Amino acid sequence: MPDQPSSKRWRIAAFVLAAAVVIGAVFGFRRLRGSEFRWDQFAATFAQLDLPWLSAAVILILLTYLGRALRWQVLLRPVCPQPNLWRILVATCIGFTAIVLFGRPGELVRPYLISLKEKVSFSSQLAAWLLERIYDLLVVLLLFGYALSHVQAAHLSLGPSFEFILMIGGYLVAGICTLCFLFLLGVRHFSDAMQRRFLSAVTFLPENYYKKLEQLVTAFAAGMESTKSHTFVAQLVFYTILEWMIIVASNFCLFMAFPATTHFTVTDTLIFCGFVGLGSAIQIPGVGGGMQVASILILTKFFGLTLEVSSAMAILIWFTTYVVIVPIGILLALREGLNWKNLKQLESRLPE
Repeated sequence: MPDQPSSKRWRIAAFVLAAAVVIGAVFGFRRLRGSEFRWDQFAATFAQLDLPWLSAAVILILLTYLGRALRWQVLLRPVCPQPNLWRILVATCIGFTAIVLFGRPGELVRPYLISLKEKVSFSSQLAAWLLERIYDLLVVLLLFGYALSHVQAAHLSLGPSFEFILMIGGYLVAGICTLCFLFLLGVRHFSDAMQRRFLSAVTFLPENYYKKLEQLVTAFAAGMESTKSHTFVAQLVFYTILEWMIIVASNFCLFMAFPATTHFTVTDTLIFCGFVGLGSAIQIPGVGGGMQVASILILTKFFGLTLEVSSAMAILIWFTTYVVIVPIGILLALREGLNWKNLKQLESRLPE
């Protein structure tokens, strides 16, 4: 059974960290803007929420976990011809709950659970996780590029410092995209001959280390097999695009739920998702990383909303995007009889 005291401590830590990030962001922006934070307006933003639109946003976000499970099912087929969708979905929900509670080390939970449930190697599922991350990163970078190209067209007010940051960001995005494509191209043509050549170059290693490395390379290559099939690549692209269409739709519903942003268009939503997507790359246990700060910055500086409204929206966007899965993940973990303390220690595990 899960370690309940440990789970309780994590929930308390998550709350404290979330409060610290939001309060720090609020007071930081308050100093920059030179004005008092109006708590009455902050509270009124929540009171004026449109619940049907908010419910639609939550439902759409929950659908993204099914989409991720379907995509992972595609990634599993080279090593497991008939993967079970329900088991993958359960591992996905528990895995994302672990990310919220533990931060980036929680990323290991999902591939680890899937490897156990589907009886495949952990290394092959780390390869599947890496492919998934690359596909998601490419979409985030495309959205960021779209946001950069439409900032001026959307008549958003930018200062000289922000224009310089965006220019540097554009070059950075181009470089990362190039590296991702080169990696995918290299993996696609990573033949058996290349594997043998690599392993022959490390024969100087002690026998036990060499065997472990050989198993790791073989399992990792097996997990990358999907990149060598046009059908699998097409399916991965399809599910990735579908996933992000649902994420954008969920954010659009959230904007419709706030009176201050009911005028936002799909283009505005894409711009927001592009900038915030990069902010989400930094993960803090129980908080979600730079997402809240990036959201406040974009909503105030780019879209001209007040600090109070932007802070309230940032909290709800974080809650909807990340925290909504936590109760479901905890219930599924209880049902599976998992120990959260052991799951947290996965960051110190070596692939087997």
